Amino acid sequence: MRLYATLAAAFVAVLTAGVIAASAAPAKPVGGDAVRAPGGPVKQQAGTFGCESPTATIHCYTPATIRAAYGVDQLPEQGDGQTIVLVDSYGSPTAAQDLQTFHDTFFPNEPNPSFEEVYQGPHGFSHTPPSQGQSGPTAAASWSGEATLDIEWSYAIAPHAHIVLLAVPPAETEGVQGLPNLFKAVSWAIGNYPAGTVFSMSFGITEQTFGGAAQQQAGKFDKVFQQGIAKGDTFFSSSGDDGTLGAAKQHKQTATYPYPTVGWPASSPYVTAVGGTQLQDGWTWDPTSDVPFLSDGSFNPAYFAATAGGDRNYVWNESWLPAATGGGPSAIYPRPSWQSGVLASQGDHRLVPDVAWNAAVNGGVLVYISAYPAYNGPAGFYIYGGTSAASPQVAALTALANERRAAEGKAPIGNANPAIYASGGSWFADVTPAIEGTAQSGRLVNNQDWDFNGNGQPVTPDPVPGWPTLSGYDMTTGWGTPIAPAYVAGLAAS
Repeated sequence: MRLYATLAAAFVAVLTAGVIAASAAPAKPVGGDAVRAPGGPVKQQAGTFGCESPTATIHCYTPATIRAAYGVDQLPEQGDGQTIVLVDSYGSPTAAQDLQTFHDTFFPNEPNPSFEEVYQGPHGFSHTPPSQGQSGPTAAASWSGEATLDIEWSYAIAPHAHIVLLAVPPAETEGVQGLPNLFKAVSWAIGNYPAGTVFSMSFGITEQTFGGAAQQQAGKFDKVFQQGIAKGDTFFSSSGDDGTLGAAKQHKQTATYPYPTVGWPASSPYVTAVGGTQLQDGWTWDPTSDVPFLSDGSFNPAYFAATAGGDRNYVWNESWLPAATGGGPSAIYPRPSWQSGVLASQGDHRLVPDVAWNAAVNGGVLVYISAYPAYNGPAGFYIYGGTSAASPQVAALTALANERRAAEGKAPIGNANPAIYASGGSWFADVTPAIEGTAQSGRLVNNQDWDFNGNGQPVTPDPVPGWPTLSGYDMTTGWGTPIAPAYVAGLAAS
């Protein structure tokens, strides 16, 4: 799986009580579609984290804030009787203990998590993850952050669900060599977990990676999705973190395509693609400069300025990273019938994404991780974002809908897309274009990626154009963010 965000790996800032010290740098990419904020671990003082403050430089959210922001706290369902499978390379050797710490911190009154990690090794499945990556010395360490993010934040939405971390080497690096192993594992999980299992996949390749036989290549893996859907399973995938900018296999992924692209498996019609928003809850961004970092590497207050108050989702496009929600028309798939009523001007193409959820790093989620401290830093809570933060949360929300369907004697939902589009957006909070502050970076109107030009320099829009954020359905945030009570009720009734 490629890293969607090709960001600087250096980070030497320290996050304390919501204050970030010099020197700072763009956020640290991790495996899949996850991005971690510079610095850490974040300190907890008197039961709160400093990054929760409206005056913090980089803002963060706890499960209680996210659950309240999307209405999850209004639901009686907690995931009882449901299974969520998270597909990640390598997994994490500390996954269970880190999830337990997350539970003890945020859900102390709930039962201990129901969790298992299964690893597809050379001789099949076991409960022992590999100690090092087959795709390089830091591959397993890098992916441990992604895996930990996925399990903790699917748990945050559905704390009573049985959560499975399906750990599969090797890491796919903009090719298709690793996909057969991945889909062998997914097929195994389809056969071994109950009907109605919800899968979340935080990995992707640019569609063009399949080459000239793209439809045939993708079709082989789509058969696995169809196998799961036939028994009532549902599949979600993150839409990517580079906007419309697609990494190419050539030159070790440093080359990019000169035209807009989308990622797979998010583009598969058998998958619900989850795009990204930036949730600004309790604060509102107010940039007056396009220079994120001063010449000494410190954060520029004029760029990261925020005012107190606010509660809105904006299209995720953080120029300081740089990162933006993936989305656009597929180059592989024709328009599914259930998507025929949106954006007719885009022709006969499958459009991505379908829905969206918070994916921001400034406004990211807190993740506890202790794996590979030499790579990840000391054990503690760190701020994570990326569309891989969004996908497992929407997957978990869908598991709550399956819980309600089961209580009403109904079969699980299967492919959620037909019902999502039949809703006409009534289950979602629409994400519309917005302008914040006076800097160009504050024009949150599309998913065009940005170029980071060095400390002391302004970021600039990348030459590859993005797609506009519109009222109603669009190719940046889909229908918008689920309103949890309406989403669960709608899927339960469909």
